[in-house]
Formats: sequence, structure tokens, C-alpha cells
Amino acid sequence: MTDTPARLLALLSLLQSRPVWSGTELAERLGVTTRTIRTDIERLRGLDYPVHATRGAAGGYRLGAGGKLPPLLLDDEEAVAVAIGLRAGRGIAGLEESSGRALAKLEQVLPPRLRPAVEALSSAVEHAPENTATDAPDPEVDPEVLRAVATAIHHVEHFRFDYGDTPRLVEPYRLLSWQRRWYLVGRDPADGGWDVYRADRITPRMRTHRRFAPTPIEGGDYTAFTMRKVASSGWNVHARLRVDAPAEDVVARINPAVGVVEAIDAKTSVLVTGADSLETVAAFIGMLGMDFTVESPPELRPLLRVLAERYARVNPGRVGEDPSRGGVSSARRCTR
Repeated sequence: MTDTPARLLALLSLLQSRPVWSGTELAERLGVTTRTIRTDIERLRGLDYPVHATRGAAGGYRLGAGGKLPPLLLDDEEAVAVAIGLRAGRGIAGLEESSGRALAKLEQVLPPRLRPAVEALSSAVEHAPENTATDAPDPEVDPEVLRAVATAIHHVEHFRFDYGDTPRLVEPYRLLSWQRRWYLVGRDPADGGWDVYRADRITPRMRTHRRFAPTPIEGGDYTAFTMRKVASSGWNVHARLRVDAPAEDVVARINPAVGVVEAIDAKTSVLVTGADSLETVAAFIGMLGMDFTVESPPELRPLLRVLAERYARVNPGRVGEDPSRGGVSSARRCTR
């Protein structure tokens, strides 16, 4: 490769593709001598790209972090994948604008040979609604909040923030995305208690720069802990139901994020569940397929009666067998 600008771009692309390259490997890939590689490395350094060199058998060249962002050099498959991923990112509340800007920049520099593939995928692929478990709109999350949380986690330092009107200080461990919402898993350094915080309710305060010694969560599964915590306290509204079935049967019917189950006796259990609205709770607990009694809140009972009456008015001739032929209609089964 004799064209110096093209060779420098190719060299930058190689340095971005893996952590360390030996001078011999780079020379072989670019079809030049190791002396030319050394010269090109100096040219990159002169352009403010920090290329570090280490000696020895395991040594080589490494592109470090610096004050200048290198051009993002992608192969064809990578460019198409990034374009499609950015289109999907525009559907995440709080990230639409930044994803759209990044996509516009990428599409502006796409080579002509790749445009038909990206346009074909963009026109053929649609994204169905992902948030189908609630009638509430997606909460907006400021990308700067996600960045502040992730920075504290990465640097293993205490994270100070306001949660609504309450100041908090936690040891941050994980940032979890689930059901189009973001959650922080943190531990209170004062009492050692673990909790989950919705990112859309977090207002970061000044960075603490105070490191802490991590304490792994019991069981080691931050995702499972988050889902259990959301089920018991992370929703806008909650309901407590006494279910006429053993706890293991109820657990087998629900997702861990839907609720927390406690055994009362061999034939009875309690399900604590929640959602963003009581209407959503009323709709979903009917899918449990088990008899239950509402213990709280009392406002849930009239909503269930409305649903029961609505199901009872369903025309049996449309959804069930004809009662005149001895069959049992779906409406009767729904309201039993």
C-alpha cells in the first residue's frame, strides 16, 4: 500500500480492531516494511493520536485514549449492524435524540455500496411496541443520568443522588435495563441494605470520588434481585391477593417480576404484585387462572367487577360453544 493517507487510515483501523499489534504483524497486513510502520506510527502521533509502544516478546503497538477521537472505521457488516442498532435505539425513551444524531452522521458517510442494504433493512424491518405490560407511557431517562451512574459503577465509587426529594448515598453495582426502564442496583453503606432505584427518578449530585470495597449481593444475581424488588415495591401501585393454591403452583404460573409469593399453608398462599396502574393489575391477575381474594387495595375490587361484567356480556356464539348444544361458553368459564 503506497498511498500514505490510505495507509494511515488502514493502520488506524487495525489499531482499533484489537488491543495490541506487533510491528511485524502490521507490516505484513499492510504490505510494507517495519520501518515504514514506525514512520507511520510517528505520523499518527503527530496528528494527536496516542499510539503507545512496548518492548519485549509480548510488546507491540496500542492505541490509547487521548484528546482526539479517531475516525470510526467499520467494515461493511459492522456499518450495517451499527445503523440498524441506532434505528432501534431511537425507540428508547430518553435516547431518541442522541441515537438519531448518531444515525444521521453514520448515514451521511455510508459508502454507496452499503446504502441499498441499510435502506432495504430500514424499510423492511419494523419494531413492535416493546412496553406491552403497562398502560403508562415510557419514562424519560436523561442519558447524562445513565452516564453518571455508569461512571460511578465503573470507578467503584460511592454515588450520591436525589431520589425524588430524598438524598441518597449508595454503593452502585449494576445498571439494568428491563421493560424499557432503567434501574440502579445499590447498597446502603450505612446499614448494608440492598435496594433498586428507577433511573428516571434519579438526579445525580456532585461526583464523590470515594471508592469502596465491593460486597457481592447474596446469590450473586443482580438481575433476579432487581426483578423481585420491582415486583414487590418498584411499581406505582401494588396489590395483595390471597390465592387458593399452594405457593409452588402460583410461582409456576408467574414471571419473577410479576410478584412475590408467600405460603400461608399447604393449600393457600399470598401474592404481592403490582403495575403502573390498578387497571393493568386487574387485567393481568385474571391470567393467573386461580381463585383469589383481594386483600388490598380496596379500589381494585370494583375494577375487577367491571371486568367480570364485561366478560359476562360477551356473545357466547362468537367465542364459545352454543349453550343450546350442551356446551359451556367461554364467558361462563371466565366468570366462574
